[in-house]
Formats: sequence, C-alpha cells, structure tokens
Amino acid sequence: MARRERVMRMSVEQPLWRALAGYRVLTMLYAIGFFTTAWSGFARPWLAVAYYAVLFVWTLATLPKVSGAVSCTKGFLAADLTVALSGILLTPFADAHERVMDGGPTLPSIWTAGSVLAFAVKGGWRWAAVASTLVAVANLVERGTPARDTVHNVILVWVASIAIGYVVEVARASERTLARALEIEAATRERERLARDIHDSVLQVLAMVQRRGAVIGNEAAELGRMAGEQEVALRTLVSGGLVPVSRVSEDTAEGAVVRAVEEPEDDAPDGPVDLRALLAPYAGARVNLAEPGAPVPLAPAAARELAAAVGAALDNVRRHVGEDARAWILVEDEPDEVIVTVRDEGPGIPEGRLAEAEGEGRLGVALSIRGRLRDLGGTAELISVPGQGTEVELRAPKAPNTSMDTGSTARGKADR
Repeated sequence: MARRERVMRMSVEQPLWRALAGYRVLTMLYAIGFFTTAWSGFARPWLAVAYYAVLFVWTLATLPKVSGAVSCTKGFLAADLTVALSGILLTPFADAHERVMDGGPTLPSIWTAGSVLAFAVKGGWRWAAVASTLVAVANLVERGTPARDTVHNVILVWVASIAIGYVVEVARASERTLARALEIEAATRERERLARDIHDSVLQVLAMVQRRGAVIGNEAAELGRMAGEQEVALRTLVSGGLVPVSRVSEDTAEGAVVRAVEEPEDDAPDGPVDLRALLAPYAGARVNLAEPGAPVPLAPAAARELAAAVGAALDNVRRHVGEDARAWILVEDEPDEVIVTVRDEGPGIPEGRLAEAEGEGRLGVALSIRGRLRDLGGTAELISVPGQGTEVELRAPKAPNTSMDTGSTARGKADR
C-alpha cells in the first residue's frame, strides 16, 4: 500500500531570523554610509576604513549563519560579538576625541544591536542579557565616563534584547504545545478510524460466532463463550487503548513539526466519484433506494465514508429490526452538501439506549456513523420515535475536508 507523509511545519522563529539577516545588512550599509559623510573628521580614517572593510566582508559572508538556529552556532555568536566589541573599542583611536566625548556614534553604530539580537533569538533572554551587558561595558570603556546618552543607549539595547529573547522562548514553548496538541488530535482520529475498521470486521465476526455457538451447543457453545470474552476485551481496547505509531512531533531548528503518515488506497480514483454507484449495492427487495437522476459527485474518500455510514445504518436495521425488515434510502444532492437519509420500519430506539451502548463499548453509532460524518466535516442525526421506526440523516459537505484521514477504509457496519 502506498505511503505518503504529510508534514505540517509551524515556526514563528524563522521570520525573526530573516528579519535579523536583513537588519544586519542594512545597518552595516548605514554605518559605512555615515562614515563616508564624516570621514574628514576622523583622526585616523585609515583605521576606520580597515574596520569597515572587515565589517562589510564579515556581514555578507555570515548571512548563512543567521538563517536559522542550527547554523547560528555558539562559536559564530562569540566571533560576531567580538567584531562588534572591537569596533566599539577602536572608535576612540579612529575618531576625533571631541566627537567621542560629545556622544558621537561608534564605528559599528547600530549594527551592534544585530549581534545582540542574534544571541536573543538563538538562546533566549539569558543569552541576550550576557551579550548586552558586554556591549554596555564596551560602550562605557569607549566613552570613559557614564554619560547620559551612553547610559540611555545601553539600557535601551539591554531591555530590548532581553524582551525579544523572552518572546522567542514563549513562542518556542507555544510551538511545542501546539505540535503536541496536533499529535494528540491525529492520534485520536487514527484511533477512531482503527476502531471503526475493527468494529466493522473482527467484532462482527466474534459476535456472530458467539451467537451461533450458543445455538449449536456442546463444544461450539464453549467456543462461542470464548469468542464473547474476546469481543468484550477487544471492545474495551478499541474504546480507549489504541494509539497509532504513525504520528510523531518534533522540535527542530525550523520550528515544531508534526508528521502524519497516510496510507491511501492504491486503486483510489483521482477525481470525484458518483455516490449513487456506491449506494446501488445496498438496494434490494427489502431496501428501496431513491436517488437523483443526475450523478452525485463526491471526493473518493468522502463518498466511501458516506456509503460506509449508510451500510452501518442498514446493518443496524438488519440486526435490531430483523432480516426481513424494510428500509428506505433517500439521496438528496444539494448545492453545498449531500444528504442521505436511511429510514426503517422498526420499533425505534428506546430513550437512552445509545448512551448506554456507548458506555458498554458498543461504538457502532458513535464511530461507524457519527464518527465517519464528523471526519468528513458533516453531521449525523438519529431521529427515533418508539413504534414508528428510526431515521438516520447523514449530511456530508461537498468541499473536501483536508483534516480527514484519507487512509480510512470504506467498510461500514454498525451496532447500537
């Protein structure tokens, strides 16, 4: 059977890395542009030119390093911060003393903030606090005195970097929580699908063996008793213990990942199928099928599941009303949805019986009918009046439901 892996990737961190890369380039060009307008006032312009050459090459060469958390290593962060600190400490030697004391910009200027922000995005607020503190110390050494504008800039970088680092940590935790929630949702849907398949096959066979064994007697009765015990055990497992192994969540550098391994049927058609063709086998001497004269197109998976739900409802009629009971199937093709109604002439369902059956682990209606329609994005309503039969109304939207498990099968039998 063909396997297909569907990957849902969630990352609020990646846009931050892209913004950081753009910020570094723009602030590098800003620092060089500012120097070109004021180079004549520098005491040693050649020293500034040498630094800006290094800054230009370093910024462009390290763009891949700030493309994600994996490539942004601790060694790169240390070297990047060294470039920023070196530029700050070289400023008194390259620029005029008067401009330095008047609060003029350092050689790297606001490019330094990009280095600190890289620490914040990579390691959170603690790494940002360490990097911004080192930048603060370097700025104080460069000025020689804690001037008001220097202290103002230092506090601004310190607070901003720590705040961004904290936001990144919260975002990462939220991604992991969301990935886990999606994993649990996928596991629940897979469990319900497997429960439907088991109910439609194994449980039905075990129930039949139990009934026939009790009728035949002797050794067959013992076999029937064992089959009944296994049916109860399997119902218990189905109702609460099945966990799929094809769902996994990860926390990678590119964000939280949820992988859903799907196993579509090899012979599944690519285009819509006519629902009438899937319902036609149910028609017979005791089952009357009323359908539109034109095709009723539905997505293949949706058509199979809807037909399986109809089969589950008819199986209920045979089991609880009798093999000779009459039933009617009505197909309505609406603009936005398909409505299939299954009605029988039985005694109806006693009030509270469905809830009681579900509590006993008999999940035919809950899974084989309602569960299938829920996966399709539709609804299943049961209307039963004592003495007047039962009516099951199935509504399936024509728009495909992308959250539906496409690997589900189309077998459908239910039990109340």
